[in-house]
Amino acid sequence: MKTPEHQAWNPTSWQTKPAQQQPVYRDQAALLDAVAQLSRLPPIVVSWEVEKLREELAEAQRGERFLLQGGDCAESFEDCESAKIAQRLKILLQMSLVLTHGLKKPIIRVGRMAGQYAKPRSADTETRDGVTLPSYRGDIVNHAEFTPAAREPDPLLLLRGYERAALTLNFVRALIDGGFADLHHPEYWDLGFVGHSPFKLEYERIVASVADGLEFFETISAKEVHQSLRADFYASHEALVLHYEQAQTRFIPRQDRWYNLSTHMPWIGMRTAQIDGAHVEYCRGISNPVGVKIGTAMDVAWLQRLVTTLNPQNIPGKLVLIHRFGAKDIETALPKAIQAVRATGHGVVWICDPMHGNTETSQSGLKTRRFENILRELELASQIHRDAGSHLGGVHVELTGENVTECTGGARGLADLDLQRAYKSTVDPRLNYEQSLELALLIAERNRVSRESRRR
Repeated sequence: MKTPEHQAWNPTSWQTKPAQQQPVYRDQAALLDAVAQLSRLPPIVVSWEVEKLREELAEAQRGERFLLQGGDCAESFEDCESAKIAQRLKILLQMSLVLTHGLKKPIIRVGRMAGQYAKPRSADTETRDGVTLPSYRGDIVNHAEFTPAAREPDPLLLLRGYERAALTLNFVRALIDGGFADLHHPEYWDLGFVGHSPFKLEYERIVASVADGLEFFETISAKEVHQSLRADFYASHEALVLHYEQAQTRFIPRQDRWYNLSTHMPWIGMRTAQIDGAHVEYCRGISNPVGVKIGTAMDVAWLQRLVTTLNPQNIPGKLVLIHRFGAKDIETALPKAIQAVRATGHGVVWICDPMHGNTETSQSGLKTRRFENILRELELASQIHRDAGSHLGGVHVELTGENVTECTGGARGLADLDLQRAYKSTVDPRLNYEQSLELALLIAERNRVSRESRRR
């Protein structure tokens, strides 16, 4: 029997495999029509952008760059408006500037945006007051309202998702090309939380150092930073709804390869990473860098097969493993994963997702994550990779540019009682603007201390 990596591939071959987490469309003719329309529409990204990202990820694999991947747990169509998009871009660019300063490495900026409209669910149905309806699977599939009409999967939403993704990325590109100048000047950042932090002096020192460096650059170049530096920005989303991904998959003759041109870097979640499943089958055939979430439920054999199936040619920067073990399990699980991958002879980009493994339920019944656990997992990940002779190539976080109250802790000491004040997520809790920037500042400061201690 042929293994998946040796079987013939085309953009529809995933349909011959078991497909988890897929919506069930009643009107198959409408689905086929929507897919056909999507196949004729222009791509959202282009192949040379994808190749550039892969080259930069290859540098992260060697420890020469650092990936910052962040954004909403699940985008909504309603959030496709200029102010909210600008807020998300702002925090990611600010975090990247802090990380560049602290890590002394170029930062690869990848947003969970412009396509993050679908979410896996623990059950196909939801029951309320004796009424059972299909689960809400994200705006690209159905609607959150608990009514039969809203919860019915609608193929036309695939087209609306494409439109919203294209509009989002177009605006992001316009902002970046136009400078978005205030992002390069820390004196304009919202740093009100600093006064509440025990690390107040460290924060102020970092921000002052960044500001001084930028001022020096602008003085000697006689140009503002945004006029001299272009901040490349890439999009990513979970490749969950496979009809959508299939429709935007194109063969590029000059590259002689297939690409998913709905995004730069699709990824596979834990729930859909089965070796013989449809999602692995689809992703093994595209030339994009592909991310895979890995956790404690994934054994050595499974992990090794994923590595060799998704990157059989061992192309640098092709495969990104996003580990999400949780602060309590990472010390046991991560060294085993590093050893297992090393035994295959394949290289990967290692990324830490410090959020999903630290999800818990608050006393009020809301899902939340503790800031201290998020930071702890990141610190442990960095140390474990260093001890193993490996490279932590980046971080993957769910965040928003808004001042929500979904994760506890941080400089302001958000507690369980604060969660209901501004809990907006329909799926998973996100770091707010202050917590996100605080996390970047802490990563930068801890790296500085670690670097100085190694020099002694």
